[in-house]
Amino acid sequence: MQIIKRGEVTKYAFDARDEPVLRVKQEESFQIETDDALSGLIEDDSDNPKVHQFVGDAHVDALNAAWPPKYNPVVGPIYVEGCEAGDVLAVNLEFIDPWRYGFSGILPGIGPYGESTRWGGQCAEPRVQVIEHLPGPSGKTRDGKGKYSDKLTWDLEPFCGTLATAPEREVFTSLLGQGPFGGNIDCRDVAPGHTILLNSYHEGGLLYIGDIHGGQGDTEFTGIADETRATVQLNCSVIKNKRQPTVRIDKPESIVAVGINLPMEHAVYDACANMIDWLSEDYGVKPQDTYIRMSCDPAFRIRTYQMVRAITIQHVVGAEYPKHRLSPAF
Repeated sequence: MQIIKRGEVTKYAFDARDEPVLRVKQEESFQIETDDALSGLIEDDSDNPKVHQFVGDAHVDALNAAWPPKYNPVVGPIYVEGCEAGDVLAVNLEFIDPWRYGFSGILPGIGPYGESTRWGGQCAEPRVQVIEHLPGPSGKTRDGKGKYSDKLTWDLEPFCGTLATAPEREVFTSLLGQGPFGGNIDCRDVAPGHTILLNSYHEGGLLYIGDIHGGQGDTEFTGIADETRATVQLNCSVIKNKRQPTVRIDKPESIVAVGINLPMEHAVYDACANMIDWLSEDYGVKPQDTYIRMSCDPAFRIRTYQMVRAITIQHVVGAEYPKHRLSPAF
């Protein structure tokens, strides 16, 4: 199996001019070892790891020296044989094994309360929160627990925060880049067992991957989820001659049409339009029927993935509908 080890490739932009770092056949499984969003904020996986701080730390200061900051490193581009401009690249995530540690916390200036004096200023003060990842029944962290403290653990739900194809004409940073090509959208449904559908604008698709989260609450309110290094195994296939408004996600029991925009309500409008198009194109459901069902069918849901107040980051939502409702006969 082809593997890119951690540290072999570090990019901070989605750029079609980059030379491919890996070439894979369709449906060929391969592995990528990713770094965390701050390129090693936790340095090692010992019982007493060295943890860098958000403020007054040379490691983080070096990332902040660039603009936008060099957060959110990715690995890529990955060239998928048979994929061309005008196709859709279907990315099948097989598993994600988070590293022993992740981190969350409060990064100054990020999040809605970054300058607030409310609560004694506690929600504005910089803080790194280490989250230990404990193996699950498989012996791997893919089905393990996140240990927030001695009194609080939860099930890990790892997913890929940043997944993108190289945009058609522009270069976007891996921190701020979002669009129909994917990007840093921190969508919890970009998860193992799901197929992520991305537009391809270049030969080979040119896929980038990074920013793995051990888990995340709806909205990623502070702008920092459970950020971690990870090993990701995936494979890709191609849907020929297809174009979609933006990202789509095929789950075992439902489909999710993503919307990326500001303000939040416009992201919802875009997600719903994406869903109407999808059901019309692939399932034969008349647009007016999907439109009406959105208001009256309790099975229709809006998922809020990313609502972060930071630089130019847009909001990300998903319109979700169960597969057993997709027949036009309804």
